[in-house]
Amino acid sequence: MTPGYLILLVFMGYPLLNCIRLAFSNYKVTRLDDVTFAGFANFRRIFEDPQIGMITLNTLKFVVITLALQLILGFILALALKKPFRGRGIYQGIVFLPWAFSGFLVGLTFQWMFNGEYGPVNDLLLKAGLIHGKISFLGNPKLALYTVVAALVWQGIPFFGIMLLAALQSVSEELIEAAKIDGAKSIQRFVHVTLPCIKPTIVSTVLLRTIWIFNNADIIYIMTGGGPANSSDTLSSYMFIKAYSTLDFGFASALGVVFMLGLTAYIITFIKAAKYNQAGDDV
Repeated sequence: MTPGYLILLVFMGYPLLNCIRLAFSNYKVTRLDDVTFAGFANFRRIFEDPQIGMITLNTLKFVVITLALQLILGFILALALKKPFRGRGIYQGIVFLPWAFSGFLVGLTFQWMFNGEYGPVNDLLLKAGLIHGKISFLGNPKLALYTVVAALVWQGIPFFGIMLLAALQSVSEELIEAAKIDGAKSIQRFVHVTLPCIKPTIVSTVLLRTIWIFNNADIIYIMTGGGPANSSDTLSSYMFIKAYSTLDFGFASALGVVFMLGLTAYIITFIKAAKYNQAGDDV
């Protein structure tokens, strides 16, 4: 396993340590001849930033809504594909295709779909009589974040579908038959047999997807650029924009360190609350 650890050390360990170093430095790409130790100044700037409260709230809404919709719709997809039917292989290939698309491509596609002037979403809503005038989805501060959520939900459903379908297919038929003999109805079998068996997969999948959604910045940057007026910004996209628009790597690195610590605390709390080590023992 040594080669794998060396690769992780080079491509993850060094950038992480360098990020921590930059977080305590006054480091701007436009002033590389004036790099100085800044102490906790960059961290103070984070908490003094007037936008950080709204962006943190945006992040929580973005993650919770996206994760909930992906989990529910992915579960429905997995249940629908569990039983064999004619053409299931072809259908699986089609519905799982969004997971293979890059965030850049997904962002461009949904940016076009929700365009306020020529987007097909407006056209369909107008023809259906649901709206009476074109809506600027990407330019409206109340709607911009949710258009990004729609794009990410569409892209992430197949991941949950694949993982949960594999877990459902691994549930022992003997346990289900035993529950039937004991008189358990379909809902009772699902709650007391199927769910406990697939709980480890649900916990690990939710944890992984939460981390990925938290770190997602490319779709936001492509679709809205964090606007209008930071209304669709999350912590990850705000950090990205600060680094590559203002070239203030010191502030962006400090934001990254705070972001990493918060995410680490969430992971530890989630694993303890979900009782991952006991998952699957309640069947």
